[in-house]
Order: sequence, then structure tokens, then C-alpha cells
Amino acid sequence: MPGQNLSRDEARERAELLTVDGYDVELDVRSATGGPSRDAADGPLTFRSVTTIRFRAARGGASTFADLIAPSVDAVTLDGTALDPAAVFDGARIALTDLAEGEHVLVVDARCAYSRTGEGMHRFVDPEDGEVYLYTQYEPADARRVFANFEQPDLKAPYRFRVTAPADWTVWSNGAEESREGGVWRFAETAPIPTYITAVVAGPYHYVTDSYSRTFEDGTTLEIPLGAMCRKGLAKHFDADDIFLITKQGLDFFHDNFDYPYPFGKYDQAFVPEYNLGAMENPGCVTFREEYVFRGKVTRAAYESRANVILHEMAHMWFGDLVTMQWWDDLWLKESFADFMGVFAMTGATRFEDGWITFANNRKSWAYRADQLPSTHPITADIRDLEDAKLNFDGITYAKGASVLKQLVAYVGREAFLEGARRYFKKHAYGNTRLGDLLSVLSETSGRDMTTWSRSWLQTAGVNSLTPVATYDAAGRITELAVLQEAAESHPELRPHRVAVGLYRRNPEGELVRYARAEADVSGPRTVIEELAGAERPELILVNDDDLTYCKVRFDEVSLATLRAHLGDITDPLARALCWSALWNLTRDGLMPARDFVSLVLAFAGRETDIGVLQMLHAWTRGALVNYAAPAWREEGGRALAEGALGELRLAVPGSEHQLAWARFFASVAASDTDFQLLAGLLDGTARIDGLDVDQELRWAFLSPLVAHSAADEAAVDAELARDDTASGKRHHVRCLASRPSAEVKARAWADVVESDALSNALVEATIAGFAQSSQRELLAPYTARYFEAIERVWAERSIQIGMAVVKGLFPALQDDPATLEATDAWLESRADAAPALRRLVLEARDDLARALRAQAADSVA
Repeated sequence: MPGQNLSRDEARERAELLTVDGYDVELDVRSATGGPSRDAADGPLTFRSVTTIRFRAARGGASTFADLIAPSVDAVTLDGTALDPAAVFDGARIALTDLAEGEHVLVVDARCAYSRTGEGMHRFVDPEDGEVYLYTQYEPADARRVFANFEQPDLKAPYRFRVTAPADWTVWSNGAEESREGGVWRFAETAPIPTYITAVVAGPYHYVTDSYSRTFEDGTTLEIPLGAMCRKGLAKHFDADDIFLITKQGLDFFHDNFDYPYPFGKYDQAFVPEYNLGAMENPGCVTFREEYVFRGKVTRAAYESRANVILHEMAHMWFGDLVTMQWWDDLWLKESFADFMGVFAMTGATRFEDGWITFANNRKSWAYRADQLPSTHPITADIRDLEDAKLNFDGITYAKGASVLKQLVAYVGREAFLEGARRYFKKHAYGNTRLGDLLSVLSETSGRDMTTWSRSWLQTAGVNSLTPVATYDAAGRITELAVLQEAAESHPELRPHRVAVGLYRRNPEGELVRYARAEADVSGPRTVIEELAGAERPELILVNDDDLTYCKVRFDEVSLATLRAHLGDITDPLARALCWSALWNLTRDGLMPARDFVSLVLAFAGRETDIGVLQMLHAWTRGALVNYAAPAWREEGGRALAEGALGELRLAVPGSEHQLAWARFFASVAASDTDFQLLAGLLDGTARIDGLDVDQELRWAFLSPLVAHSAADEAAVDAELARDDTASGKRHHVRCLASRPSAEVKARAWADVVESDALSNALVEATIAGFAQSSQRELLAPYTARYFEAIERVWAERSIQIGMAVVKGLFPALQDDPATLEATDAWLESRADAAPALRRLVLEARDDLARALRAQAADSVA
């Protein structure tokens, strides 16, 4: 990473000097399968990259640079004059000195390296059939690993790509295919876009086509060719019809609401292997992680998640691609909007009408965690450089930002919000914007001054807590219901909240239902909800009913007692999800003992109808046991969870998605020899649960705990790989082998990840996942000191993606005692000059550990 960073100040200076008129990029990737290559025998496998950049300088005598990360550069020509690559190229930048005012042409002929880390031009060899697949991934700044460029979002330009590939391959890029001759593919010029959303996908992909047509009120018709692709090995699992259905529904929704036709021609969607992200919004050539192609039975929540991601990326075609933030400070201008619009479109146009429940229960929990870390930041962040930018693709920028936009819609109204978006697109099409550009159009359409709202919600950090306080008269009616607002000392901002307050009580059938509701603007430390005065005494007061605002919900004592006894009786699924989320926040904050949360899940999760909420409860409950329960109670709690999960598994409707969810959860918490015998029996066919189809993915889920607890050996793992000799099988195999409870195994896994860079990004992640087993705390204890000795070197030598995986994944969180906290503090104190992004990751891990210790202390006195 040294020399590869780019500061905001450098980007600003370059943008003031340069205007980029266009790129012609020629790539020769025949070397991916053993074609022409001039690599040194011991060097990386490379491909030829020839880039022609046409640009203008605003003044004479100035100097700047182009970006390129490549093993070697063969030639550099500026305005027809050859420059010495050794003199102008330092491995990350090409110096351009003493530029004359006016037009220039830069040509760079380089050897760029294929990637194993998912950054740049990723090369994947399918273990199933030996086929090679390529795809690019750049955000925030890895296009420079594939072609020379000016790598910053506000130097947008049109691109023409020409790719030479093996003759039996197919190649895709952002633009439509113009021609293909003798393995050379030429693509149409794109509209002006930033470097980070250009794309190339190449290989023997399985490709399916469809089309979308839209006739507008003026009689014009928009035709969009649709395509979807995956590896050949996944073709039998590829449900392209559903992908196209969601795609067409999304295009209809956005055309209905944005009044700006999709501007990028075709719409291909590539599901690619070893992908670091969920997806990337490359216009005309969107990329997704191939795990969204489901190899076995999954729940409705998995299909909902995929639909949400498809629509999130589609929203980016307008928010981010058509109109792009000037610098990464305003990353939220695309990510917050895409996160919000993805759910907005999904609930408004697809079969997933309850998507806001998942958002409230799942997505916002990511935001709540991020907003309580020491690294929390305003939604409009201070991004000093590219390393800062890489770390800001977080729960604040995505989920909190989306939550705040949901609050904004409640504040200004749906139509004013959408009209603001329409004006924003038309005013800034193919340009770059900052916060003020959006606020100005929203002020126009809503008639409200957005300055105060922006200052409270976008320019300050932290999450508020809202707690109801009620008093009653002798007849049991409310005399006053107030909402108290609190903030953390570190981030004391009290914000304006548009909230609904719901009153609930049991009906004669025992159902806990809402009988009164009032909306109000909560501001300051105490707000009285006048409309609810005189209402009959409730059993439950739910602040932020309907999930209009972003806050932590607290309960009065009566409401909390009601939830302990009757949570499962709440009939409204969103209200129930909000209560679960609030209880989880209480647990994380050490205000509810972890064992109490576990007990609530055991008592009521079996009655949860929303499968996404149920699966979130499973994840939270396991987290409560591993991280927040007192160590002395873990064994007892683990037994109770396993018994409860097995009971629910046997009670679930045969063949249902609830049965599948409980089967997976049971495997994840299996704790006794009896549990392991059942899992082994389900694998070998000697045991059976009616309706449970033990497909290949479920087989790996059952085998994993057996291996981690010495109930299955290496031979069993190898045999499973022989049964599933695919890319997915290989990842499961690597994870299982690293999970074995052996000092030798842990040493090998550590060396594979920390001391070597031979593994791909996906296998690094699989090894780390296997290494860190909560049942093996003593075995992992020696690695605390080794972690702190290694991380600076890893951060310096490896790509930022791998560095993040190692620093986060190998932090000794399972050594949850004060000594680990002290070791972390000692490292932070002695490494004040370490890379800020590295320090941020360690600070976040330290905060998680400190939170776990506080929660364990609270649980130990329960």
C-alpha cells in the first residue's frame, strides 16, 4: 500500500487543473489461459494494458500525475514525445510535468497484474472444470490496477474499451458490443462516468438474455437489452427468470418515480466468483457475488436479500452513476440513497412487500453498532484519503444514511422527496455534486429550510435513545405521556425526530394489539405527546412505532415486563421486530443480561412468522452466548440453546423454510455428543427429520460443527469435497480444515493467512472463519501476542482488502478478558503513528471487546 494512497487535497488540485475528454483502453487478457505473456518466471501473471487519455490542462507550467499500479511499464508517450518509464513511473504514479495549457494526449503501455484479492482484474480458476474467469472490481480506486487513469470520482469521462481475449470466451463491458473479430471485442463509447465504475467481465460464462421495454407519455419507447451471467458450473442453479423479474419491476418503479429514463443502454448483471462485496453498480455491467446464485434450498429472506441488492444497484444508475459525488466525503449521496431506494422499490414493486421489517430488524442493527463505535462519524464524513474512503463503506454511510432518508420522507413528504430527486438528476446529469446541491433542491420542493435538519442528521454522529414515561390518574387513564431523549456524552446532539408512539394491550383472545397511535415531533430532552392524554392504560408503550426515525428504543418497566411475558403475542410483525431489535440493543448495552435475551428467544422465537426476523434472532442469540454471556454460564446456556433449537426443529412444519432455519441454527449451537450423533446421522442417512432435505449446502452446515468438535476428521472433510468438488465446496473444505481443534492446524492456518499471500481473497476469508472457533478459546490464546506483532507488517505488505480481512478477522476477540484489552491499549499507545485506517480497525475491535466485557459483567450478576 505505500505510495498508493491519494489525498483529498491532491485530488482537489488535480481536478482544478485537468478536464478529461476521453479514454481508449485496450486490454489483452489472452495470458489468463496461457496465451501471450512476457512475465518473468517468478513474477506475477500479467496482461497488456494500453491506455490513451485525452485531457486538457487549465494552465501552463503545471505538473500533475496519472495513476497506475502495475509491475512494469513498457512505454509512456505524452503528446507524441516518448518519456522514460523509469524516470516518470514509480510503481503507482506517472509524473506529468510542465504541462502546456490546452489539449494533451497520454499513451501508457503497461503490464498489469491479475488479482487474487478481488481488487483490479480478478482471475479465478474453477476447480471443478479448470475454466478461467475474469472480472474487474475497482471501488474506490483500483481501476489503476487495470489501466492508467486519473483515479478520482470528479474527473468523469467517456470510455471506449477494446479487449483481446481467448477465442472461445465472451467479453462484456459497460458499453454495448460493437464488434468481435478474431478474439477482439470492441465496445461502444460510454457516457461520462468515473473510473471506479468502469468494468470488464470475460470468460466462458453462462449467459441468459431478456429485454425490457418502456413507452413514455410522449410516445417514445425505451428498449433495454437485459443479460445475466454466472459460471458454467452454476448454470443448473441459475434462476435468471427471477432475476429478470425483479430487474423489470425495478426499472418500472424507477421510471415511474424518477422521470429520467435509464441512461446507460444495456443492463447486464454478472454473478462472479470470489467477490469481496455484495455487488457493484457498474453501469451496463453490474457485478454481484455469486453466492446470490443459490446452490440449495434457502429461505424467502435470501431471495428478498437478493432482490434488495439488485434494486440497490439499480438505484445507483441514477444516484452515483448519472450523478456522482465530488469526493468520498459525500459517499452517502449514492450509498445512503441506494440503500433507501432499494427497500423503497422492493416494497413498492415486488413480492417482498414486508421489506421494511427486514430493514428495521437487520439493516438498522448494522447502523446502531457502527454508530456506537469510537470511529463513528457523521453521514457526511471527513474523508482525508483513499484509505479513509475504503473504511467508510460502513453501517453509517449505508444503513444509518438510509434510515435518515426514511425519516426525511416522513419529514418533507414522499412527493416532495421524489420531486427533489427528479430535479437533482436533471440539473446535475453526468456531473458531480456535494451535500449542498441536494439540500437546495429538497428545500425547493418541500418549502422547508433543510439547514437545521442537515446539521442535526447528516453532520453530527451518534444515536439517540428515546424512552417513554407515563403517569396515570385514579381511573387508569394517561394523564401525561412524555418521550425522553438522551445522547451519549461523546456525541451529545439531541435531534428532531418524527415518531409514532403506539399503545398496546391484550384483547380477549390474548393478542397484544395496538389500540392508540399518535405521531409527533420529538425534540429536546423531553417532549409531551399531547394526543395520547386520556387514553386507557397500556401494557406496552412502543416509541418509534412504524419505525419512522433512527433511534434506540427503550421501554418503561411495565412495557418491559409485558414483553418478557407476552412478546410472542404481538400480532403486528413490524412492531414485534422493533421490540426484538430494542431488546437486542439493551443486551448489547449491558442493560439486559444476555441469559435473559436467550430465554426470550427460547420462549418466543418459535412463534416468529417472519423468516428474516427469525434468522436475525438466531444470529443475535448465538452472538449473545459467545460474546455477552458470563463465561461461567456459557456451557449451560449452550445446552439450553441446542435443546431449544432441536425442539423447534422437530416442531416446525416439514419442508418449511422455518424448519430449514432451525436446522441451520441447531447445527451452529450443537453442544453435546448426542447433538453431534444426530448431525452425523443426518449426514449418513441413519437419522431423518420429516421434510428436511439435506442438500449439499446443508451437508456442509452439519459437517462444520462435527469437525470443530473432533466428531469428524480430515478424511470426512476430504470425502465431502470429493462429493462437492466445486468452488463453493473448496471454500467449505478450507474452512472446515482450519476449524479442527489442533495446535498444528491453527499454526498452519495462521501461516497461510499471515505469512503467505498465496491464498485468494475468498480462501483467506474461509481460513480465518475456520481458525476462530468459539469452542477453542484456549487453543487460540497464544495468538494474541502474535497478532499485535504482525498486523503492521501485514497492513504494509498486503492489499487493503486482505489487510482489512486479517486485522478484523484475527483480532483476539475470543480472548475476552482484561488482559487482551490491556494488550490492545498497549499497542494503540505505542503505535500512535501507525496508519490511521489500521488504528481505526483496532480501535473498533477494542470497543467491541470492551462492550463484551461490560455485558458479561452484567450477565454474571443476573
